[in-house]
Amino acid sequence: MDIVGFLKSQFICHLLICYIFIVSGLIINFIQLFTLILWPINKQLFRRINCRLAYCISSQMVMLLEWWSGTDCTLYTDPESYHKYGKENAIVILNHNFEIDFLCGWNFCERFGVLGSSKVLAKKELSYMPIIGWMWYFLEIVFCKRKWEEDRKTVMQKLLNLRDYPENFWFLIHCEGTRFTEQKHQISMQVAEAKGLPKLKYHLLPRTKGFAVTVQCLRNV
Repeated sequence: MDIVGFLKSQFICHLLICYIFIVSGLIINFIQLFTLILWPINKQLFRRINCRLAYCISSQMVMLLEWWSGTDCTLYTDPESYHKYGKENAIVILNHNFEIDFLCGWNFCERFGVLGSSKVLAKKELSYMPIIGWMWYFLEIVFCKRKWEEDRKTVMQKLLNLRDYPENFWFLIHCEGTRFTEQKHQISMQVAEAKGLPKLKYHLLPRTKGFAVTVQCLRNV
């Protein structure tokens, strides 16, 4: 084992990484709180500043994925479209098989310079979580309760508010709505059978309402 690999395996290294993330994250959240005074004066400046502050937090998570865990994310794409990545807004659809799927999405956001401004459709409970959740609040992340009757109006309004966002952003959506487990897969396939839909082997039945509303609200942005 080389010296870098040895350091990665040491508890003191893990402790140091956690300490830096928590302390720097809370400091950034505190700074974000003070940027609220800019909202009624210059909303676009507020947004640009918070994109940079959010990057300071998100980039630490991407570093852990790439450097500490050694995860290698491979992109397969149409070469003709490659030059557009990061230069325009995009909706990115992800499967949700593992807890770190969102980090893989952030990995690609980092590659194309949209990590600080990236958006997600997330559960309302996450907005109360220090550091990541609070960072997302200042990024105008779209939070939902996963009860469509209650979410329809608020989700649409939050998406429409992003139409004048000053930075290019990628909107990341887990089309399955929740993380894959065998129990959830069995229930999902029962629903698919009842609706006469194809049974998927490795994925849950996609939830289309969030995707359809996102496309509707962000089309041609």
